[in-house]
Amino acid sequence: MNANPSWTERAKALEPAIVEVCMLIPVSAGPGALTKELARHLPDLHFRRTLCRGGWYRLGGVLTADGKRVSDDLEGWAEMALEACDGDFEILREEYADKGLIATRRVGRTHYFIAQTGDKPGDFLQLEIEDLQETQAHKLFAQPPAPTHLEELVDPDLGHHNGQPVGLPCYTFRRLTHIGDLLARIRHQKPEAQPIHRFAEDWGNSSAGHATGLGNQWIIAVREHLDRFRQTIIRAQPVPAIDGEAPVFSAREGTRELALHDALVAFDRAAGYPFAWYFHMLTTKAVPHWVARVVVEDAMAGFAYLPRRDEDVVRHWLHAPYAL
Repeated sequence: MNANPSWTERAKALEPAIVEVCMLIPVSAGPGALTKELARHLPDLHFRRTLCRGGWYRLGGVLTADGKRVSDDLEGWAEMALEACDGDFEILREEYADKGLIATRRVGRTHYFIAQTGDKPGDFLQLEIEDLQETQAHKLFAQPPAPTHLEELVDPDLGHHNGQPVGLPCYTFRRLTHIGDLLARIRHQKPEAQPIHRFAEDWGNSSAGHATGLGNQWIIAVREHLDRFRQTIIRAQPVPAIDGEAPVFSAREGTRELALHDALVAFDRAAGYPFAWYFHMLTTKAVPHWVARVVVEDAMAGFAYLPRRDEDVVRHWLHAPYAL
């Protein structure tokens, strides 16, 4: 038995308790109840909620016209139905056009929680719990224009859509990730450091990292896909843990010295931590790239208004720029 399991191994062992929390807490109780129940089930970790992201959905199932369940897997049902019609979409449409079947969607929001595990930028667990509500989406084979292939059948463009709910919403465990272990896995994909590694390194070397943890201000959106060799490729994108848009940067190109300093200070105050403007320059683009060049030019001209550690980070970026 491994005497010192990795955080990834430890996170795997924590999943059953988190699944139980999701089953115990109704969505109507709110995410605050989730936080309290997580503390009760996992007292050694101190999870706190940092962000909620919504506006997404997944394909749901298939219902009869009177609401009876045909399948929980719309896409799988459609593929099997097409196969039963020898792959002929016209025959499939004739077979089901008058059945009144209804496709559903699972509309969701993701609640992000973090728990610190150390002092380095990546030393935190990121927990994702989904708030899911199944809704009726559209009648199969009845939407105009008539679908001509499976993708149009199962996932047509419905625009702004609020379908009738199917049952009660529920919390569902999505993912528990140790970000430090995730960064190590990504580094194994390619020998050179990726932008997400540079981002974490810059955080640790700057005033931001000396003031607050990376997980307090950013969540890491994780995506995985298989490449042509069937190898898993991981993508990690930092997303600011803020409701709404990033703060507004007030300076225009050509601003220098004291006026630019004041604009940077105002942005950082609105964001809630020092050197925030730099990390938003890399991600949200709320701050334009010309700011980095002018900050260093001002410093070279004798008007230095950044701590040396931050100035060094900006200089390094100018010599080897990256973006996320």
